[in-house]
Amino acid sequence: MEKVENTEKKVTAKTATKTVSKATAEKKVVAEKTTPVKTTKKAEKVENTEVVETATLKKPTAKKTTKAKVSEFLATGKRKSSVARIRLTVGTGKITVNNKEVKDYFKLDTLVFIVKQPLTLVNLENQVEVVANIFGGGLAGQAGALRQGITKALLEFNPQLRADLKKAGFITRDSRIKERKKYGLKKARKASQFSKR
Repeated sequence: MEKVENTEKKVTAKTATKTVSKATAEKKVVAEKTTPVKTTKKAEKVENTEVVETATLKKPTAKKTTKAKVSEFLATGKRKSSVARIRLTVGTGKITVNNKEVKDYFKLDTLVFIVKQPLTLVNLENQVEVVANIFGGGLAGQAGALRQGITKALLEFNPQLRADLKKAGFITRDSRIKERKKYGLKKARKASQFSKR
């Protein structure tokens, strides 16, 4: 019995020393990995270039996709202090201004006529839909801004319409704005009535 116990003790002692020696070996390997290795600058450059080459090889190749045809055309028109942002699409001829129909927003027929001028000139009145967002100024200035915005959107829609729209004068921005009031006058130029006595 004593011999069996002695052999068991020897076996356990051997396994314990093996596990201790494995642990110390692992510590040495970890220490070797963490300690900085001195290298020359030339070697570092070579290593860096190798890394760059592998990075360029691993880039995924982009697949060529066919671009879909643009279905809406955006433009901006200005007049006096009004700004109109336009979205033009192919449709039935409906014009929406600030979420209202054009006749409800511009209640005067002359203003509606001004807005529709570029479309009637090019004969696209019933083939194009316009959604506009307008801010600033009064109704007359907003109508002029909307007309210029529709003209610019039509030029993106079909550049061949430029000659007709240019001849009618719809492309050029109307730069006339209200002149500022001067000190001592009633308005920009209006003075008070002259009194001799």
